[in-house]
Amino acid sequence: MKSEKEKMLAGELYFASDPELRSEFLRAKKLTREFNATTEEQTRERNRILRELLGSCGEKIYIEPPFRCDYGKNIFIGENFYANYDCMIIDVCRVKIGKNVLFGPRVSVYTATHPLDAKTRATGAESGKEIEIGDDVWIGGNTVILPGVKIGAGTVIGAGSVVTKNIPGNVVAAGNPCRILRRL
Repeated sequence: MKSEKEKMLAGELYFASDPELRSEFLRAKKLTREFNATTEEQTRERNRILRELLGSCGEKIYIEPPFRCDYGKNIFIGENFYANYDCMIIDVCRVKIGKNVLFGPRVSVYTATHPLDAKTRATGAESGKEIEIGDDVWIGGNTVILPGVKIGAGTVIGAGSVVTKNIPGNVVAAGNPCRILRRL
């Protein structure tokens, strides 16, 4: 029988109230609180915390506080990443971010979703879907990326977008819902 964590990571219905998940969630809250309390002079401490919090991260990553996530260990970031203020990554499933990726302020990445059926939703069950962001992507401020989305390499997502479905590589896309405006 699968654990609640195994179900969560597989994108199946699970219960976040599970003691193991609750412990990992509280660990991430502690580390993000410590990270968000650092000053701009404490770059070494910020990097130490991020390396402890995240599943993995490349060299030269910079996340501007405040930053929020659910578990942290399900976030995998490549080389040369920058996230501006108020980045939020709800990582109940894997979030893979490529190299040379830029996030504007208030970019939100949501892997979590809930059942459409009200009775099932009332039980507290939830699920998630992985998100993947390719290399050399720029995501404008106030963009929301929804569960299960893949954004191809070299793409630019315009500010204020709601990305509801996959976006191919080397395009400019924007809007709510986000749609391709032109090829690069």
